[in-house]
Amino acid sequence: MRHFLTTADWTRPELQGLLDRASAFKSGTVSRALEGKSIALLFFNPSLRTRTSFDIGATKMGGHAIVLDAKGATWPLEFADGAVMDGTAEEHVREAARVLSSYVDLIAIRCFPEFKDWAAEREDPMISAFAKHSTVPVINMETIVHPCQELAMMLALQERIGAVQDKTFLLTWVPHPKPLNTAVANSALLMAAKFGMNVRLLVPDERYRLDERYMGAAERFTAEGGGSVTMTTDVEAAYTGADAVYAKSWGALPFYGHWEDEAPFRAKGRDFMITPEKMALTNNATVSHCLPMRRNVKIADAVVDSPAFLGIEEAANRLPVQQAVMEALASQGAVK
Repeated sequence: MRHFLTTADWTRPELQGLLDRASAFKSGTVSRALEGKSIALLFFNPSLRTRTSFDIGATKMGGHAIVLDAKGATWPLEFADGAVMDGTAEEHVREAARVLSSYVDLIAIRCFPEFKDWAAEREDPMISAFAKHSTVPVINMETIVHPCQELAMMLALQERIGAVQDKTFLLTWVPHPKPLNTAVANSALLMAAKFGMNVRLLVPDERYRLDERYMGAAERFTAEGGGSVTMTTDVEAAYTGADAVYAKSWGALPFYGHWEDEAPFRAKGRDFMITPEKMALTNNATVSHCLPMRRNVKIADAVVDSPAFLGIEEAANRLPVQQAVMEALASQGAVK
């Protein structure tokens, strides 16, 4: 039985197959792959696009989605093996995953890290526990990676610029008042590298380097399929000649759990907002963001409201790519 936890676990041809199927859905192809089936959507964190697109996608394919507020409307969950459950958790994932598996055909999880201990949280404990104990496929709706978002990103890029092999993809850190999850940055790096792009990672300080799990994977992907991965703090050099710009803010991992010490390094990026002047250095690049996005903090209005902005198309693509993922997983024999 296969899960969809990270794009790192799927080959480029497999991912392209999902993108091609998503394109077919956009062109009017109808699938009833979820006829008589159901999916449980467990949200430990807020959602607008993810909740809406998964619910509608399941309905379009004849299925039923049940949305569970895992932070208030369900029992608090424990995921650690051997835990002595004398705290707030009332139920263990061992039971919850197996019980849900007896009701539904797919389980999807959205569970952000707690920003306390990266050594523990980089193991993605909640969704990993569900994948271990579930008897149906599990889909990642964003944890420490966001694979559905980056399928949507790649589909938008292919629709706008065509073949992306050897194109230059700038993943730029942008300002935000507080440190954020690295999930989208991790996934954007993985996806662009896997599709043979030349990835430039622009950061205000080298301490914003992403986890070596993802940096190393990206370097392997480019070594195998072409492209390159570089990191720089030079804004002008990073933008010059870029074909696609992707904006995301994230917290510097060396300060994980003691974010007050990050402030001086975050201040180095105060001028990293994407502006028309920076975009003028590119090769008429597209620009996007996963949303939600703070205007005139991360990206200037003039850029967001320009034809270069792909954020709306990317968000719209969440529906067909997730239909493709649900269809692929629901076709497995292990699914009821």
